[in-house]
Amino acid sequence: MTISTKVAKNQYLNRELSWLQFNARVLQEAEDPTVPLLERLRFIGIFSNNLDEFFKVRYATIKRIVEAGKGGRSVLGGISATELLEDITQTVIEQQATSLNILEQIHQELQQENIFILDETELSAVQSEFISEYFIRKVSPALVTIMIGELEEFPSLKDSAAYLAVKMIMAKDDPIFEEKINYALIEIPKSIDRFVVLPSEGEKQYIIILDNLIRHCLHSIFNIFNYEQITAHMIKITRDAELDIDSDLSRSFLEKISKSVEKRSSGDPVRFVYDKEIDQKTLQFLMNKMGIDSTDSIIPGGRYHNRRDYMNFPSLGRTDLLYRVNRPLKIPGLSLESSVFDRIQEKDFLLYAPYQNFAYVVKFLKEAALDPKVKSIKITIYRLAETSHIASALINAAKNGKDVTVQIELQARFDEAANISYAEEMQSEGVKLIFGVTGLKVHCKACVIERLENKKVMRYSFISTGNFNESTAKIYTDYTLFTYNQKIGKEITKVFDFFQVNYQIKKYRHLIVSPHYTRNALYSLIDNEIENHKKGLSSEILLKLNSLSDFKMIDRLYEASRAGVQIRLIVRGICCLIPGVEGMSENIEVISIVDKFLEHPRLFIFDNAGDTKVYISSADFMGRNLDNRVEISCPIYDNDIKQELIDTFEISWADNVKARIISANQDNAYRNGSGPRIRSQFELYDYYKNKLD
Repeated sequence: MTISTKVAKNQYLNRELSWLQFNARVLQEAEDPTVPLLERLRFIGIFSNNLDEFFKVRYATIKRIVEAGKGGRSVLGGISATELLEDITQTVIEQQATSLNILEQIHQELQQENIFILDETELSAVQSEFISEYFIRKVSPALVTIMIGELEEFPSLKDSAAYLAVKMIMAKDDPIFEEKINYALIEIPKSIDRFVVLPSEGEKQYIIILDNLIRHCLHSIFNIFNYEQITAHMIKITRDAELDIDSDLSRSFLEKISKSVEKRSSGDPVRFVYDKEIDQKTLQFLMNKMGIDSTDSIIPGGRYHNRRDYMNFPSLGRTDLLYRVNRPLKIPGLSLESSVFDRIQEKDFLLYAPYQNFAYVVKFLKEAALDPKVKSIKITIYRLAETSHIASALINAAKNGKDVTVQIELQARFDEAANISYAEEMQSEGVKLIFGVTGLKVHCKACVIERLENKKVMRYSFISTGNFNESTAKIYTDYTLFTYNQKIGKEITKVFDFFQVNYQIKKYRHLIVSPHYTRNALYSLIDNEIENHKKGLSSEILLKLNSLSDFKMIDRLYEASRAGVQIRLIVRGICCLIPGVEGMSENIEVISIVDKFLEHPRLFIFDNAGDTKVYISSADFMGRNLDNRVEISCPIYDNDIKQELIDTFEISWADNVKARIISANQDNAYRNGSGPRIRSQFELYDYYKNKLD
């Protein structure tokens, strides 16, 4: 269906508002009664965690535009920065209200399953005794309590930490305080599980949130004071997470990033969330003390903040309230029990995690670490698992005398501290580290291994759309190509040469590499489809992306649409392109899939007059990926793998259960089609399972 261009206020949807619509799709999963109940709670957690990161980064960026006195319309899709801050706050207030209603509904449904989340007023004598003992033994030693009424300078609150703001109305004969109203802050400790499981009673299971446990024990904390009334309400502050890297030439880059991460905790506040039941005098006292102003997002919320903790809500042994766990499948023809190198010599292989086993990546590196013919390993690292077998394999290789080079991105947002820790460990074990290129993040995911065969250096490689991370590989969908193609291997080596000598810009015949080539290469691929359509040849563009926000790239897709090229897009998150607009984008359709797994691959398919070109990539269609990062898009030359990737796209495109239609309305309408229900993530598992038969 097309709409008139008059309906479209602008040519583009605003990036931030589009992202908030993605997070609304996450919230839809929490509301969906067909999603297992405990999984719905976890989607509440994901929604909340996403929102925290959004305010730390994107809202903070818009706020800086306002404070710089700039309008920002040209980069914000036609809306001013001031208007945008207001729109964001209003949208978030509405979404937060929806999330609270959903959470209340989930709590009621949990009760029907004999799972009860209690507050401090609902405890039995036995439960009260258990909590008092638990508080003394575990909670009290971890509490930080600050009497703020008597302090001249208000303490700096930690970014995204949850606090109980305590108000005490003192007794008339209280000898300690002159003021009859006093305030304190209790920091909710992160070292203790947010959800405390209480003793069960028969089939009934009970949980108390740590906040309520502390409320129950307020008198144990403040029993030295003579008060008539005591209340506690939750508050949380979110700070600007931009890293300010100093220019001290005497410091190593590792030291500079470490120092910058430490400073993040004192960044400017950008969001203040509070329990809407708090009394106005207490609220105003806190806001005045914290310096919350009109450019900050002030969000009235519910009784509990940091709902991201629901991602770790205890399972209580109730597997019936969780998604069924499917065992990752084998890759046909590739064994974890024998040499991976021998098989890759014969043909390319594709891994699609989590449907297939990520262990093949670890096996590849472990084999390289032990193989006496392997001379060197070069790999990029963006985000590692907390306990990383990838890092262990690389250290093992270095100990076995291999020349191991790791390009590790120390500025991977919110993983800086973890990457610094791994960098220091690997460096101490003899691994050579590269810290990227000044002004560019290294976001590509690639590895090349040099092996001496018949006195000749041969290269084994893998290239991925996602991080080499065993933990996220269980919940993120991503492609990884294993190849013995020497031309690709040599070009990956060129990328590593660029890391070390970055004033020399390399040339590539196979890989498409940002920041020097990706934009123009994609333009050429799109233009080729336009020319083919004009000649009466077959033409089509299929893209699977996380985000589409680059206006120039969108304009090129609009141009292709106006020329008559059919374009189908699967975009998980931000989509600034407006599809279905007459005279602009009537030949473009866009869907977004949000389901059990996080859709993460980037896949580019161009019909090319029937001689289809297929690429897997680390790059989204965002300015940063095209112009300000090192990214790799890898061509697929194996015809079987090429067809496999096309099949996976078509299975996803056919989804009529978890696919939402992206439109100018931004209403996240589910796509409902006639015929059998197709839930693509379940169908993809079956697709790969059938390959094993």
